[in-house]
Amino acid sequence: MAKHELRVFAKARPGAMPLPASRAVSALTKPQVFDKWSADAAGIRPTAIEQGDNIITMFDVIGEDFWSGGGITAKKVSAQLRAIGDRPVEVQINSPGGDMFEGIAIYNVLREHSQPITVKVMGMAASAASIIAMAGDTIEIGAASFIMIHNCWVLAMGNRHDMRETADFLEPFDQAMVDVYAQRSGSEAADVAKWMDDETFMSGSMAIERGFADALLNADEVKVDENAQARDRQVNEVRALELELVSAGHTRTEARARINKIKGTPGAALNEATPGAGADWSGLSGLLATLQS
Repeated sequence: MAKHELRVFAKARPGAMPLPASRAVSALTKPQVFDKWSADAAGIRPTAIEQGDNIITMFDVIGEDFWSGGGITAKKVSAQLRAIGDRPVEVQINSPGGDMFEGIAIYNVLREHSQPITVKVMGMAASAASIIAMAGDTIEIGAASFIMIHNCWVLAMGNRHDMRETADFLEPFDQAMVDVYAQRSGSEAADVAKWMDDETFMSGSMAIERGFADALLNADEVKVDENAQARDRQVNEVRALELELVSAGHTRTEARARINKIKGTPGAALNEATPGAGADWSGLSGLLATLQS
């Protein structure tokens, strides 16, 4: 569908979202979402070689990433906004999400910017990244790109009382996300809540139809960087495996130690200066598939 065939309508950015008083609980992206991002969106980058100095790129997980040393954080975004100053901002997103509460913090930082913000979903804005996308005064999305929304997903352990406490803790954050998605899209809150319950992936045209985006990106604005795609997929296997091990009852520290024992060190697949660099992490995909089955 051509861009001129779609109605373009920018909406006001919704209000601020709450952050937890305690960050002891982390709301994360499910391993299966990492898999879909690897299959459908890894390596998607803007076509333009030169980037303007008012562009913030988010081509990574949300929150600090143990495995690559990267990750998109509110602290980094705040520093970038200070450097840009009182000017319009473009935010380019291709992210499977990550730490939901870090995503909320980034959303709040962006919505406080004094000038218009244009968000471009280059590949995928899933989970926490979809919250960040809602900070845009204008949201553009690729025809083959996706916005994914779901309820807060956490890894919790304990008895039934602990589980009830965790559910009660998460409920206001799910409701806050419903409110933001509904306000930005113009959709009914009950519909948004159902889409979140169903863990919904919206294609470019569906996102526009439902009000989660305003217009399609031109097809020539995005490309697949094969080198970036290989790096994205490699480290994503490790991220997904870590979450699967935690889901099986290990702590994150234990999961990371087990993965490191199998192959390499944190960042080994991404940084040639790291001991073990160049190690083949691809064998972990078989272990991941076994755990998921």
